[in-house]
Amino acid sequence: MDVLQGAGNLREQVLERVRSEIVSGRIPAGTVYSVPGLATELGISTTPVREALLELTRNGLLVAMRNRGFRVEPLSLEALDNLFTMRELLERFALETLARQGLKDRAPLVALADEVAQAVEAADVPAYIATDRAFHEALVGQVGNPLLTKMVMQLRDDMRLYGIDSPEGLKRQEESVKEHYQMIDLAGEQDVDQIGKLISLHILAWKPLFEATLDPDSVRTSPSPETRS
Repeated sequence: MDVLQGAGNLREQVLERVRSEIVSGRIPAGTVYSVPGLATELGISTTPVREALLELTRNGLLVAMRNRGFRVEPLSLEALDNLFTMRELLERFALETLARQGLKDRAPLVALADEVAQAVEAADVPAYIATDRAFHEALVGQVGNPLLTKMVMQLRDDMRLYGIDSPEGLKRQEESVKEHYQMIDLAGEQDVDQIGKLISLHILAWKPLFEATLDPDSVRTSPSPETRS
């Protein structure tokens, strides 16, 4: 049994786990999460599980099904393209703004970049997703614009990282590790032009992989979808 630890952050642990399963494509569209089933599997009460799944309905990863659970929503190629467009636009603006302002605190960013590197070295995809998210949140957060940070992270959370644990995805993870350290250096050097180009590359290099893996014709539309406990 996969028992989560720490009563105070059970909701966040469930949220992180389910988000990782969905965005990595390990749990396909049409799958239904059962609150009692998932709570039993994790060895916790249903309350943090229900709260976490409800949170994921707010960004469109899940949809609540009356008396049945929460279904994983499909993502179209058009929606994926729109997400990439907006992510590049906002994150490039954020990092160029950060470079103009100058980096306030390098140490925590380096520590987070190290955690991403460790996750990649361990071939731990869920850890990579979590640490990569934390790094980018901290990086954009140094701009000092909470609304911008919220919008950037919302777009990132809406992504589906299909193929991330494929050989091509693992190679891309390794490349992203180097780019994280480069972003820190460029922000510190206040190199607006190069950091803008780098974040665009950092984001868009994933796009062909996700698009190639996402097959809208294979998305489940059956009225009796698979149930995920």
